[in-house]
Amino acid sequence: MRSGRNPRAVHDPRYKFLLKRLREARVAAGLTQVDVAKALGKTQAWVSKCELGERRIDPLDLQSFAALYRLPFSYFLPKALTKG
Repeated sequence: MRSGRNPRAVHDPRYKFLLKRLREARVAAGLTQVDVAKALGKTQAWVSKCELGERRIDPLDLQSFAALYRLPFSYFLPKALTKG
């Protein structure tokens, strides 16, 4: 059985930054993983795997997280990636 995890991506500092921001944004919004799961129509396990890097985050899923947390998409990206 193949895991959706890409071990190289999880160790990339840019992806670690995204994961850290994802957890921080949820906590700052005062939401639990269960709250987020219900709002996005997913399971708590799905949210947990996204935050832990066990599930690769699709850009469309990241857009949903950003909208739920009322943050710009760029909040989740390192500054070097957001400069024009």
